[in-house]
Amino acid sequence: MAYHKTKQEAFQAAQKATMEAKEWHDHLVRDQADYGHQLSHLKQEVNEAFAQISNAMEVASEKQRMQLEKFRNDLQAIVDEVNEIQS
Repeated sequence: MAYHKTKQEAFQAAQKATMEAKEWHDHLVRDQADYGHQLSHLKQEVNEAFAQISNAMEVASEKQRMQLEKFRNDLQAIVDEVNEIQS
């Protein structure tokens, strides 16, 4: 994971990573044969997005911080949902 020097670059990387994680979540199909592989990839995408958000928080403007917190909350909701399904 590259360190992003500007606020905008860091924010955009966090935004992109969050959207990719959401896409993987939206396409997750529990009854499919490769569910385990899909779930593993989703976890990887979510972890990457959390890392990008943390990176962006270090340099973010106040407005960006609010959006990054929303991204973090969205990702946490995905984690909570997946954990509930696996229980």
